[in-house]
Amino acid sequence: MALFKTFGSNPSGSDLEKIKRLSPHYRDGVFHNLSQTDALVKGASFPRIMWRFFNKPKNTAPPKALPSVRTNLESFSGDRTVIVWFGHSSYYIYINGMHVLVDPVFSGHASPFSFTGKSFRGSDVYNIDDFPAIDLLILTHDHYDHLDYNTVKQLQSKTRRICTSIGVGSHLRYWGIDPSIVTELDWWDSFRITSNNTVILELVAAPARHFSGRSLTRNKTLWSSFILRSGVYSIYIGADSGYDSHFKTIGEKYGPFDLALLECGQYNEWWPYIHMMPEQTVQASIDLKAKWLMPVHWGKFALGLHPWDEPVKRVVAKAKELNVNITTPLIGQPVILNESYPHEQWWLE
Repeated sequence: MALFKTFGSNPSGSDLEKIKRLSPHYRDGVFHNLSQTDALVKGASFPRIMWRFFNKPKNTAPPKALPSVRTNLESFSGDRTVIVWFGHSSYYIYINGMHVLVDPVFSGHASPFSFTGKSFRGSDVYNIDDFPAIDLLILTHDHYDHLDYNTVKQLQSKTRRICTSIGVGSHLRYWGIDPSIVTELDWWDSFRITSNNTVILELVAAPARHFSGRSLTRNKTLWSSFILRSGVYSIYIGADSGYDSHFKTIGEKYGPFDLALLECGQYNEWWPYIHMMPEQTVQASIDLKAKWLMPVHWGKFALGLHPWDEPVKRVVAKAKELNVNITTPLIGQPVILNESYPHEQWWLE
């Protein structure tokens, strides 16, 4: 049944043995962050948290359908580098003639069940038919709001290459994805797309401070941020991460970045180590030496307890205070590097 398929399958057998042999971040049966990272602060009450989630205030979702822009995703050509956001952490990147898609979730919900984690009204204006053939599908980690079974299966016939964090390939193989197109990366591993001995794109996996798991079992697969480089432009794909020193390390090793896509939502004082507060998002972009910041991980799902538009309001305010360039496109509105950085405060309308 598709429902059970949705849960995926953690590494076992030869997959698990490979992880044990190759990854320095896998110890005692699980993957570890660079710093000690608890999912919840000490003293946090799980029953209280669950009560809050089942009694969320109404302002965790927008009062009306979100505005959006319909962009022809097959229209991009030439030397332009374009980013199109679909809400939360799903976005399309056209770079060096390549079509790249990151963490697509187009099933209408960010959970294994269609009646929970529903997307906001107006945020599902794109579907799989809108996309050209995908040269590179990047899957940062295995949480439901980043790795969606239905979307991955629908993309299967038009995806040429998948790059993901080590261990996540076990889910993909369980779902019937051709293993020959899947590349799993540990932190600091890299993958290159070449043509006639020329590198078209390079992807580097980098640390993040988070966790993984599609059930009660956690950290059997790795979570990663990614560095995408074309030879002209460098883009940081932040994925999910609490704030830590790894941002500065990445900035020193691979910065400056033309654009950093960094999460700014779904935070809470109960889990401050695995998701950044919006103000930390701005500081992370500074650590990364990013020329422009694009805040993501908001605008589609209410996975936290804060008002739906609070993340972007706070990150915009902090960016202004610290003189950080920030772009805040509508869903579907193109960001074009060195050309167009939309910054209208559309959430106030």
